[in-house]
Amino acid sequence: MVRTVVAGLDGSHESRAAAEWAAREATLRGLPLKIVHVWEPMPEPLAQARLLGNETEAHWRERVPREAADSIKLHHPGLDVTMEQISGRAGEVLPEAAEGAEMLVLGSRGMSGVGGFLIGSAGQAVIAHTEVPVVLVRAGEQAADEHESDPGGAPSAATGFRPVVVGVDLGGSADAVLAFAFEEADRRDTGLEVVHGWSFPPHYVYGLVVDPEWHDEIVRQEAARLTEALNPWRQKYPSVEVIGHARPGNAADHLVDAARAASLVVVGRRIRRHPFAVHVGPVTHAVLHHATAPVAVVAHD
Repeated sequence: MVRTVVAGLDGSHESRAAAEWAAREATLRGLPLKIVHVWEPMPEPLAQARLLGNETEAHWRERVPREAADSIKLHHPGLDVTMEQISGRAGEVLPEAAEGAEMLVLGSRGMSGVGGFLIGSAGQAVIAHTEVPVVLVRAGEQAADEHESDPGGAPSAATGFRPVVVGVDLGGSADAVLAFAFEEADRRDTGLEVVHGWSFPPHYVYGLVVDPEWHDEIVRQEAARLTEALNPWRQKYPSVEVIGHARPGNAADHLVDAARAASLVVVGRRIRRHPFAVHVGPVTHAVLHHATAPVAVVAHD
């Protein structure tokens, strides 16, 4: 099977930004890009309406993906770009279309909610049922937004990438999430910020009031746990500068704050193979809704 980066396209501004991001990622990886245009058939009464007839359907089925592919080829002349059109519901057919790909890239409205392929339960189904990494890109995302500011203070694609940020749950399986994040940071020749949010154990709450040293001890223990978890990855990726943040409080809040200065935010979701399971976890859900940087959701057991 040919390795590829897949971008979902529905004609919206969000999905066009996602396709452009996917083209940049495919270039970084030296892989071809496949644009998948999912056409959801109109209900029969609308399909027969005068203003929503064959000409409109032909426009969406042919012109929109062709123009998107032509634009990407113009901006990325060395990139191998192919198109595929699929009829059906995005939440059902995109996971199958992305099977075996390096990643699936979709559009998102970010802070104001989600849109495009990510409308309600259909969008959650795409993420929940796709076992390859899924990257969400907000409308209006530009290449320069992922880079450091130039000497004049403006973001510029001519400068280095901003750091990659990853959220880890030390109580779960973090290897797949960390592997993806380290690879992305190494590929971008940038640093990696690892965020571990944690809560004080309930049995310590009253004791902290009596003995503040318990607070400091717990903080040290969590920092030590994070350092221990990261040591093998630091050895595997010696060129990646790693900064670990073990912070008490809500992990989603810490990740959303860190996203403001990131080129990419990486979070995980546990694989649930039940056909009706659409939950992605509260932290991942919050980051998808509020992060300003592109967000990669990495599935893990």
